[in-house]
Amino acid sequence: MYIDVHCHLTGDEYAEVGGVGAVITRAQAAGVSRIICSGFDLNSSKQAAALADEYESVYFCAGFHPSELDKYKDGDLDGLRKLCLHEKCVAVGEIGLDYHYENNPPKETQKTLFVQQLQIAHELQLPVVLHSRDAAQDTIELLETHAHLLTSGGLMHCYSYSPEMADRFLKLGLCFSFGGTSTFKNAKKVQESVRQIPATRILSETDCPYLSPEPFRGCFPNEPARVVAVVKKLAELKTATEEELKTQILENAKALFSKLH
Repeated sequence: MYIDVHCHLTGDEYAEVGGVGAVITRAQAAGVSRIICSGFDLNSSKQAAALADEYESVYFCAGFHPSELDKYKDGDLDGLRKLCLHEKCVAVGEIGLDYHYENNPPKETQKTLFVQQLQIAHELQLPVVLHSRDAAQDTIELLETHAHLLTSGGLMHCYSYSPEMADRFLKLGLCFSFGGTSTFKNAKKVQESVRQIPATRILSETDCPYLSPEPFRGCFPNEPARVVAVVKKLAELKTATEEELKTQILENAKALFSKLH
């Protein structure tokens, strides 16, 4: 059984490919038994919870993405906290820092909301799903400073930093998920990180509707069924069989996400 530990199914991207129900059916037909739909603000987190209620194979996480903080309103964290109590909410996420675009929210605003959501995860004994783009140093320093809030672990989703930086995240007890980028021929840094990180800390994702893996690169929307292609490439990089690695990944996911069945 395969698992997609990070995807987005709450947008309208799937309307032209049969809708979300068809996407989930195709995933199941491909052997993807578990899907974790990630929220990126309060509304999308509520929509992810509704999908988890509707489909047995779907779980979710609730959180405020750093690039979406212009939508944040007083009281939203209380709403997220309530969603995190849902029996199928496996983590607080995705949360973190994103400095990629000049018009992203101010860095200090991002850091403040990041720490506040780390506190929620700690209070509720949930892991965190971490987004970090062009913010490696601030991310690791903030996490090291607040390591006491990571008692339930965390996931560096769509990891794209160096193998050297991965060592510091590993020391914090974090796991790493890899998606379509890991299958790209020019993704040497990502692939070296996969080789270096222990198999017991690796998970598979699609981050759909984005980043379709080879041989689907450029196809939009991406979908959870294609996590099979990701696992195949990860197994090649780890010099393991696909069966061995997909079994290990499922074990890793269940160890990190205690609500996952």
